[in-house]
Amino acid sequence: MSKQELNTLLSRRTIREYSDKKISREDLDLILEAGIRASNCGNMQLYSIIETRQQERKDALCKLHFNQPMVSTADTVLTVCADVNRFHKYCEQRGAKPAYNNFLWFQVSTIDATICTQAMVSAAEALGIGACYLGTVTYMAEPIAELLKLPKHVIPVTTITLGYPAKTPALTERLPLKAVVHTEQYQDYSDEKIEEIYSDFEQLPQIKEYIRQAEQDNLAKVFTEVRYPERDSVAFSKSYMEFAKKQDMM
Repeated sequence: MSKQELNTLLSRRTIREYSDKKISREDLDLILEAGIRASNCGNMQLYSIIETRQQERKDALCKLHFNQPMVSTADTVLTVCADVNRFHKYCEQRGAKPAYNNFLWFQVSTIDATICTQAMVSAAEALGIGACYLGTVTYMAEPIAELLKLPKHVIPVTTITLGYPAKTPALTERLPLKAVVHTEQYQDYSDEKIEEIYSDFEQLPQIKEYIRQAEQDNLAKVFTEVRYPERDSVAFSKSYMEFAKKQDMM
């Protein structure tokens, strides 16, 4: 990896506002090729990618992603799915008995889909194209699956929007390495360590503003009271699991 490529990773930004410049078919195919070259379990490639570029269909997807504008304004929307359907059919056609509709393979195919997605994001950014992950895909998995006509054994895992940046936002802050890296064995977090890690983080200007806008007194409450409250987490967990079972993915 060159220093330029490494710098692309270290300076990556989530891009939510896009210019009118179109992504060429050649560049989009390069991005997709980078995705399918990513690591995966047993070279089974238990994922599928749904490409959406027509404005009418992007607008329909936008409604299912809580009307987040980047879905409509992006040049391309890619919905990446955990998919054991294709491999099941291949096995059956070859006289082999498939057994991949269980929790293990739901997890494996989800991991494969996620690795594929990140490879596409990295490729896009190397080409000067911005990307944004949409976590709302798991909240609205069933209606998204209906819109995209996903058969059984296929479930949406993540969505990314792609387009040339309209502007360059500031870098999003991250916790320091000492907060997430453990040497040889997991070192559990003492009260003092938690205080050391998060107190400094909460004093960053961007984080302080984020807390102020959420009308909370610390970052933890922004997450538990505003962004990801328990009632929503429980409800979306239930609906996603029920849909996974309906799709015979586990």
